[in-house]
Amino acid sequence: MSTADPTEEVLAAAGRLVEAFANHDVQRYFAAFREDATFVFHTHPQVLRSRAQYQELWRAWEEDGFRVLSCVSSDQLVQDLGAAAVFTHRVATRVSSGGAEEQLDERETIVFVRDGDRWLAVHEHLSPAPS
Repeated sequence: MSTADPTEEVLAAAGRLVEAFANHDVQRYFAAFREDATFVFHTHPQVLRSRAQYQELWRAWEEDGFRVLSCVSSDQLVQDLGAAAVFTHRVATRVSSGGAEEQLDERETIVFVRDGDRWLAVHEHLSPAPS
């Protein structure tokens, strides 16, 4: 087990996840999640109960022209719970879909768990930021 500060480790893991998302690096992005991760998105009616379900939805989005153009994380907070941690932040994301660009302002919670010597995401909840 690492002797590094868990808060810093989770911030680094979250940073890698956000960077992969911001660069539309699909392989690296999904590698940041455990296979049994769950996902709750305000833009999707069902809870996604696995990484595979999210990947299937992502592929459908891409078939419709979806692409992440940028993503900036701010207002970051880590709650260290020992073998788990809750990461919350605000994300400003620019996406393209169907030839049109859109700027999104959202809040996100990602639950991480220690998996050996690394932190992996096991749950993501995304909601619109308040006006």
